[in-house]
Amino acid sequence: MKTNRANIKQAITTGGTSLGIEFGSTRIKAVLIDKNFETIAFGSYEWENRLEDGFWTYNLVDIITGLQTAYSEMKQEVERNYGVTIRTIGSIGISAMMHGYMAFDYTGELLVPFRTWRNATTGAAAKELTNLFQFNIPERWSIAHLYQAILNGDKHLPRVDFITTLAGYIHWLLTGKKAIGIGDASGMFPIDESTLDYNESMVNQFNEQIAPKGYHWELRDILPQVYISGEQAGSLTEVGAKILDRSQNLQPGIPLCPPEGDAGTGMVATNSVRKRTGNVSVGTSVFAMIVLEKELSKVYPEIDLVTTPSGSPVAMVHANNCSSDLNAWMGLFREFYEAMGQTVDTNKLFGVMLNKALEADSDGGGLLSYGYLSGENITGLEQGRPLFVRTPESRFNLANFMRTHLYTAFGALKIGMDILTKNESVAIDSILAHGGLFKTPVVGQKIIAAAMNTPVTVMGTAGEGGAWGMAILASYMMTKEKNESLDDFLDKKVFEEVERLEFFPDGFDVKGFEVFIERYKKGLVIEQAAVEKLTV
Repeated sequence: MKTNRANIKQAITTGGTSLGIEFGSTRIKAVLIDKNFETIAFGSYEWENRLEDGFWTYNLVDIITGLQTAYSEMKQEVERNYGVTIRTIGSIGISAMMHGYMAFDYTGELLVPFRTWRNATTGAAAKELTNLFQFNIPERWSIAHLYQAILNGDKHLPRVDFITTLAGYIHWLLTGKKAIGIGDASGMFPIDESTLDYNESMVNQFNEQIAPKGYHWELRDILPQVYISGEQAGSLTEVGAKILDRSQNLQPGIPLCPPEGDAGTGMVATNSVRKRTGNVSVGTSVFAMIVLEKELSKVYPEIDLVTTPSGSPVAMVHANNCSSDLNAWMGLFREFYEAMGQTVDTNKLFGVMLNKALEADSDGGGLLSYGYLSGENITGLEQGRPLFVRTPESRFNLANFMRTHLYTAFGALKIGMDILTKNESVAIDSILAHGGLFKTPVVGQKIIAAAMNTPVTVMGTAGEGGAWGMAILASYMMTKEKNESLDDFLDKKVFEEVERLEFFPDGFDVKGFEVFIERYKKGLVIEQAAVEKLTV
């Protein structure tokens, strides 16, 4: 249902809106929605991680600047379009890239630069903890970063008072509360489905493991408190209002929902929080989330076990690399075009180049590529070396080149998904996809459907992204009916009238992808050699 201009102005004035802010890997986005879940205004800030002293990181200045800039752009759009200054908001939610490590002392000082999910530096810790817990602990998880710091004897550890994720940190800045949503928490430490909290027996195991170190803290002392979707996790303080809104028009007291990770907001944005549903989020990294009906039969290092924002168990396949190398090649083609004295629209460039993949041989013509800008946990590579190779017999043309780069963007994901569908016979009723790749119609959807060998749906809201999903969670907290579950709220209120476009796997593409993925797996020895022998 469309909302008229007068109603929007009233909603903005009276606080009948919800705001979602998400810190993605390349953009920070702020989305303001009305009671009908339609976007009123949008703001953003471009940023990039840096490799500093061996760690992928974002600095605090960029974090705060990006937060303020995204909010300011959104606020200015409201003022331009509706002639209203935002002074209050019905509810706010903060989301960010999951995992990683932010450690603070009791004064709130960041003890080491933010270590993001992209780092593949915690292999020893992840392996030890997986063996200790008999539960897969991926290298990205906060507990792996903490334990690796312990194994390394990092000097900051005796000063640790609090560790959290990026979303948890921003929420703490704005509310003063050390809180985290259960979905984001499940990327810090394993969650017990029955208690909807950190797994107590594993917490005790960890404490016993590190007891000889003699730290003044135990694990629960330094972890944020877990909250479930629909709960209030604090209110905007006076200090928080001044941090968020540099113009200082925004008033304190606004309720905030639990901060969540981008995996959780992706599930919300695609309405895939019910059991047997799943979603694929495509960006700098790529991950698939499948809500499970039953436990997996054993521990798989390729599969993370996390939760929905309401605490249901989810199998997550996360690959560190997806679109970055493809985007780099597109930048090269843009340079060529400009060197020829031409200008090209970005959307047209992507549209033309990606659609060439539809003309390709089903397996990509014997070409092979690894778009590893960073290390890749699923395939066991600690460092990234983007690589494109071919044999003299390969059919090297533009169509095959583009299809190969699309296939490889989902290569590591495919390996993990095959474990779920082939080894564990996980039932999936529907997969919903979202991300920038789907701005070009058809191509991305066909490739994803081939990789999953299951129907893939793209909804009319697919371009809205995680910030919109976070705004939905903030709205759910404020407007849900008594005992109304998140999945019912999404089904009956948010997505009931949303348009859907479903793509079924094409046998030609499925067979071709299977041939490619065997080549991809065999060729990993080449990629490993590149990591070992090539210098940056």
